Amino acid sequence: MSAGAVWTVILGLGLVSALIRYSFLGLLQGREVPPRVRTALGFVPVTVMPAIAAPMVVLAPGSGDWAEPHRMLAALAALAIGMAARSMLAAVLTGMTAFVLLRALGL
Repeated sequence: MSAGAVWTVILGLGLVSALIRYSFLGLLQGREVPPRVRTALGFVPVTVMPAIAAPMVVLAPGSGDWAEPHRMLAALAALAIGMAARSMLAAVLTGMTAFVLLRALGL
């Protein structure tokens, strides 16, 4: 792929991304968002984070094989702390810390 084609794809994707954001934010500007929509938007982070993290926890990087045990143990620790503290930040920090420590221990 030539450099010009790469830049065309990058700029095109940037434009599409901006249009998608504008369609939601720009068109609703100055309007009241219904309570149901506001409530639904509150669940977006809770649903997006697991969707991003789950493949990294369950599948080993670069292969279709099951992941190492330390990944799943770190995910369970993050889940437990996240549910207990009801904090996404606490869950992420716990998961990262558990992952590093378990990996250093060779589990």
